[in-house]
Amino acid sequence: MKKKNLIIIGGVIILAALVIYLVRGGLRNRLPNGESPQVTTSQTSSPQEEPGGTPVTSPEKPGATESAQKEEAPTIEIPLEKQQLIGVRTTAASLQPLQKAIRTVGKIEYDERMLFTVNTKVEGWIEKLYISFTGQYVKKGEPLANIYSPELWATQQEFINLVRWTKRTGKRSQDNGATGVAGQGDESRNLASMLSKDAETMVGAARQRLKLWDISDEQIRRIEESEKPLRTLTVYSPASGYVLQKYAVQGMKVMAGEKLLDLSDLSTVWVTSDVYENDLSLIKVGETARIKLSYFPGREFSARIDFVAPSLSADTRTAKIRFSIPNPGGQLKPQMFTDVELKINLGSRLAVPDEAVIDTGLRQIVYVDKGNGYFEPRVVTTGLRAEKAVEILSGLKAGEKIASSANFLIDSEAKLKGVEARSATPAAKPGTVPSAGKQQAPAPPHRH
Repeated sequence: MKKKNLIIIGGVIILAALVIYLVRGGLRNRLPNGESPQVTTSQTSSPQEEPGGTPVTSPEKPGATESAQKEEAPTIEIPLEKQQLIGVRTTAASLQPLQKAIRTVGKIEYDERMLFTVNTKVEGWIEKLYISFTGQYVKKGEPLANIYSPELWATQQEFINLVRWTKRTGKRSQDNGATGVAGQGDESRNLASMLSKDAETMVGAARQRLKLWDISDEQIRRIEESEKPLRTLTVYSPASGYVLQKYAVQGMKVMAGEKLLDLSDLSTVWVTSDVYENDLSLIKVGETARIKLSYFPGREFSARIDFVAPSLSADTRTAKIRFSIPNPGGQLKPQMFTDVELKINLGSRLAVPDEAVIDTGLRQIVYVDKGNGYFEPRVVTTGLRAEKAVEILSGLKAGEKIASSANFLIDSEAKLKGVEARSATPAAKPGTVPSAGKQQAPAPPHRH
């Protein structure tokens, strides 16, 4: 029992000694650390004073503030050996003539100015139809159909009676004039003259009525001379062309104004194409296009734009443009497809190869060659795109060299090094000096 108590007492003594040692060691470690920062801060923050109590500041070197505030654009270094290895090529931004090529698909259609409809202005029956099938070619002036019309027959008979009356009235007037001295009075001669003039007026009205029913002057002259009405009215073709639609059938009854045939003159055809809305600003009436067809290998047609649609298609977001092409041999058939190519001159503009610009979706980046293997990522604003070239609106000057190939590898290296492109600031005007407040301290270039 006595031995057990001694062991407990010894353990307590050892534990107490250990606690005292740890407490003293902790205080000794905290005191110097807590005091030394206060001493260092006071020594570094308090300015030196002259004997009179005036604080003394160290003089700054000229331009030290400017150099501390000026910040150069970040660059990345690609050694020449590595440039040759990855195939880096550079080119200079320059003013160059740009030509925009717009390629689209066209379709041949009927020239709406050369479409004709054949109808009749009288009611009747088709006794003879000269058109056998749709697609038949007819020449201008050829007979198309013979129509029997009771109404037209009655009008012709009325015209013949008026012609006969006019002849008799004129003969009587001549007889009265020859025998007027023998016994006829002035009143009788005046009456005969009035009747003759009225007859001529009525004949003229009847003749005009026949003309309005599309009876030719030759047919009217024949009716007047023979004093016999025509049984049928012959309808003639108003133009040369092909029958597009054939509505008439021999023997059928037709009403006044009813359509008999549709004709189209294919000596000229239209080519219509769709152009996307982002290219519409370049499309103008009068621009020349080259048109090719697989139907004519190696043959090319040249045509000018004669119409640009005033509205867009809501489904395709395109607008129609139209060309007119002569078709003397009739080889161009409606509904044929064509390849249309428009080349539009844009004038001289600051441009670079399109492969030199990296488009991230939110911005466009180029890598400017600063010399000695350093490249600066720079954000640019692009404009129109032409044949393998893109217009630069801002961010580059003429003569600045940029990486035109392997720029994606340079961009990957820049991303690994944390080099980000910055928007280019407008160039200072000649004779002006940037203010020191807008300059920042230079950053050392990142090395590979």
